[in-house]
Amino acid sequence: MALRNLVSGWYRRFFPPKPLGKRGEAAAARYLRRRGHKILARGERFGPGELDLVTLDRDTIVFVEVKTRQSHEMGHPSEAVDQRKQRRLTCLAVTFLKRHGLLERPARFDVIAVTWPSGKWFPAIEHIQNAFEAVGKWEFYS
Repeated sequence: MALRNLVSGWYRRFFPPKPLGKRGEAAAARYLRRRGHKILARGERFGPGELDLVTLDRDTIVFVEVKTRQSHEMGHPSEAVDQRKQRRLTCLAVTFLKRHGLLERPARFDVIAVTWPSGKWFPAIEHIQNAFEAVGKWEFYS
C-alpha cells in the first residue's frame, strides 16, 4: 500500500489531474466515439457561450451538453440544463449550423450526465438522447 501511495503521489505531482469538467467532457467524447459518433467540435466558443461537443450520428448533427458532478447530492447533473441553458444552447447551435453551412441537416440536443466520485478511476455516464427540443426565437423548423 505504501508503494502505491508513493507512485500515486509522484504521478499526481508530475501529471496533475484535469479539472472535473474537462475530465467529464473527455469521458463523454470517448463514450460517444465508441458508439459511432464522429466528433466535429469540442469546446467551440461563440460569444456568450460554448458548445461542449458537436458530433455526427449517422446524418444527424448532435449538440451535446456535458454535465459532470462528483455526486447527486445537489441533484442529477442533467437537471442543470434548465430552460435558460436550453435557450442559450439553441442559439449557439443555430450559429454553429450557419457558420458551417449545415442548416439543412437534421439536428438534435443530447445531454450526457457524468457522475465521477472522487477517488474513482471511471465515471458513471448517462446519455439522454433528444433531451430537449430547440427553444426560443431560434427554434428549428422541420
